[in-house]
Amino acid sequence: MPNLLIITQKVDSNDDVLGFFHEWIREFSKKCGKVTVICLKLGQYDLPSNVKVMSLGKERGLGKLRYLLNFYKYIWQERKNYDAVFAHMNPQYIPLGWPVWKLLGKKMSLWYAHGHVPPMLKIADHLTDIAFASTPEGYRLPSKKLKIVGQGIDVNKFRPAEGKAIKEFFKIVSVGRISPSKDYETLIGAIELLSPSGKFKIEIAGSPANPSDKDYLENLKRLVSEKALSVIVEFIGPIANKNLPPFLQSADLFVNMGHTGSLDKANLEAMACGLPLLTCNEAYENILGEYKSMLMYPKRDVRSLSEKIGMIINLNQQEREKISHYLRQIVVRDHNLEELVNKISAILFSQNQ
Repeated sequence: MPNLLIITQKVDSNDDVLGFFHEWIREFSKKCGKVTVICLKLGQYDLPSNVKVMSLGKERGLGKLRYLLNFYKYIWQERKNYDAVFAHMNPQYIPLGWPVWKLLGKKMSLWYAHGHVPPMLKIADHLTDIAFASTPEGYRLPSKKLKIVGQGIDVNKFRPAEGKAIKEFFKIVSVGRISPSKDYETLIGAIELLSPSGKFKIEIAGSPANPSDKDYLENLKRLVSEKALSVIVEFIGPIANKNLPPFLQSADLFVNMGHTGSLDKANLEAMACGLPLLTCNEAYENILGEYKSMLMYPKRDVRSLSEKIGMIINLNQQEREKISHYLRQIVVRDHNLEELVNKISAILFSQNQ
């Protein structure tokens, strides 16, 4: 079996944003003899015996120079334990490692799925052998190296609840980093228009990543208070990805206001759980099929989002179940984790690449 080196930002099964990648590593371990993982920061993990995880040292407070020295130390000392490289969402590692990997004859690949195109992505695309992305919207470079392979959702974990308890309130949820790009103001404005019309609750899961995002969260809380929505809207903090399924299964609707322009993984996790989804993300125009016009709204359009939420609330049970089944099948067919790793492995270890 081939051996793989994975470069990623964090290995931590308890992380609310990057915890999902723990299961990606587990799935790759089924396709490889050995999997060597180099991460910037290491947290809790539980992976098979053929996986070796090494940290550049952020959790130990090391500086950038030590990161760099450790990076070169690891890729050289482990050179006999990998045949190919898979860099996840960090294009800078391709030009950093390129001289060593080129000398050693290692095949290089990059996964990138975001609407933003940083200068380093252009450099990495030039140097890498293969580029992987979930959709064309997540890799906005004209590249002959690009392979579109879908996202990776564990559909055995993210699945509809066996049976939902009858609740007093209609529960709307949103999951993601608390940052201006997620545009929570539009959701708050939409709820203000709806608030006299029915009983519902909003739970927003996520945390700020930096000081400016913390300020943004405090501004959102003030906005909720000013609009007298504190009994409706609750910021519940981060939820580890491994603990996310019960949270989604308990909800009636998932709302996404993000402007990333890439295939937001949280949306797909909600769809896999059978939740109706409302989104303004253009990457979903080619995903939602016959429900595109029903489930999409224009960015920052408070009134349209409010009307869409009201429409979902008033759906009958039969139509709700039809939408639920349809959305889950999209994820099972096109974006499940096992098939994603199968596709990447087949391309990466092909002798024709």
